[in-house]
Amino acid sequence: MSSMAWTVAVGGDTTSAVYEPPSAGDEGVVFVCAHGAGGNIADRGTLSCANELRGRGFGVVRFNFLYKEKKSGRPDPMPRLKDTFAAVVARTRAELRPVRLLIGGRSMGGRTASMLAADGFAADGLLLLAYPLHPTGKPEQLRDAHLPKITMPVLCLSGTRDDMCTRELMERALEPVTTRWTMHWLEGADHSFHVLTRSGRTDADVLDEIGRSSRAWWDGLVATRSGAVKA
Repeated sequence: MSSMAWTVAVGGDTTSAVYEPPSAGDEGVVFVCAHGAGGNIADRGTLSCANELRGRGFGVVRFNFLYKEKKSGRPDPMPRLKDTFAAVVARTRAELRPVRLLIGGRSMGGRTASMLAADGFAADGLLLLAYPLHPTGKPEQLRDAHLPKITMPVLCLSGTRDDMCTRELMERALEPVTTRWTMHWLEGADHSFHVLTRSGRTDADVLDEIGRSSRAWWDGLVATRSGAVKA
């Protein structure tokens, strides 16, 4: 299947979305990936993660939230973000009919997907890239109340230098969570998945780790489901 560009209706508005097939392998899994608050459909962070995942056998749908489509810097209210995400997923299902579908994204985009998941939205898994557990410098303002309501499998990738996801607070926030939540810490990475030169790692190393861990997580889910079916 080749790349596709869509105009997606969201109430009385429209936004842009693009699907790109896997660049290696093709197993019918599509990841609908939302950008962060300061990003857009083609920002470097979103695009680099998307391309890494495409190289691991994931088809990826990227899209603009409505405020970015209108070239505004102020994020939409959460209900509007959720409506946009849901509309893009509906279009993805109609156009691609994926065998399996993952939702998630970077920072605010992943948070939006997690809130949809907590509402009971149907998908096969939730992939969170730098989940923003709290605003920078405000660890008391946790965004965790909805996490125990999530029932789908989750992979959350966060850097150990992420100033919006303190490790101790995240581990505490996950204590009441009962779903299959895999927390993967990227050593030395910040909220943008950037590492310092003195760490001995490169940003490319971090992307490779994101790709490898995402593929291993997904393969584990598929194997578990296959075993359940055989049993």
